[in-house]
Amino acid sequence: MRLQNKSFWTGIVISVLIYAACQLLIETGVLDDQTKTTLILICINIILGVSLNLINGITGQFSIGHAGFMSIGAYLSAILTLDFDLPFVVALILGGLAAAAAGMIIGIPSLRLKGDYLAIATLGFGEIIRIIWINTDYVGGAAGLSGIPNETNWTWVFVWTLITVVVINNFVNSTHGRACISVRENEIAAEAMGINTTMYKVMAFVIGAFFAGVAGGLSAHMFYILTPQSFNFLKSFEILVIVVLGGLGSTSGSIVGAIVLTLLYTWLQEWPEIRMLVYSGLLVLIMIFRPQGLLGTREITFNFLKKRGVQDGTTNIPS
Repeated sequence: MRLQNKSFWTGIVISVLIYAACQLLIETGVLDDQTKTTLILICINIILGVSLNLINGITGQFSIGHAGFMSIGAYLSAILTLDFDLPFVVALILGGLAAAAAGMIIGIPSLRLKGDYLAIATLGFGEIIRIIWINTDYVGGAAGLSGIPNETNWTWVFVWTLITVVVINNFVNSTHGRACISVRENEIAAEAMGINTTMYKVMAFVIGAFFAGVAGGLSAHMFYILTPQSFNFLKSFEILVIVVLGGLGSTSGSIVGAIVLTLLYTWLQEWPEIRMLVYSGLLVLIMIFRPQGLLGTREITFNFLKKRGVQDGTTNIPS
């Protein structure tokens, strides 16, 4: 527990220092617009990756409809700021709550399914949401919703990224998080011990959907325009790659996976036709050479760094 507390507060301090350094570089003009956009995209992808990891990695479900929750938060928050002049933070929270409600609606009936059947159900949900946006004239239909105010900046995305990581990490380390892990390890045994597995699966779905909706709102207020095609199956696939790349069950792994994949996305912007080919090839290589992902189920903590120091022959970090 002492190691966990030390790692938590050290992570907070390091995060604040990173924010302050980036903010200083942005204000002084050292970082150009493209670099600033990359930083914002990294934070948005961290929110998406960490929230999906709660569903797929921690609770052991197989959801590939995360883009659907993201689109709900994006469209609703954009409408609230564009047509109703609500404050940006209020619109983000309401968009996240709408996505969480959708997560509960789809979760209660479908989370009694397992494996491939759950994946098909969540994929169908994401496609249904996308088709609804295409056929809704109020949000621009297939042409998309334009004129969205540019409210997203480095400060907002950093704050929401920190909130996401802290909330989900604390949830995972709580008794509820342990119950979700027990569902992942052996659902039958968890039920035999009196754990309401359906409730915890829905709980994980609702929390993950909320933060996906917030990430959608941040994305919508960054690019001025929303199109339904931005939230198709390929977007869900990208988020899934982040989680698998970092390691299913590791919040730290999702953060690392988001950073790696966003940088890769930035480098491949000039060749969009091969981007998905690279993503697919990356997944194949990971499954062959490191199926547990970059970090597996481990977290970057003082204990983790101490073990690395022993293995590498370096000085251990005192605990």
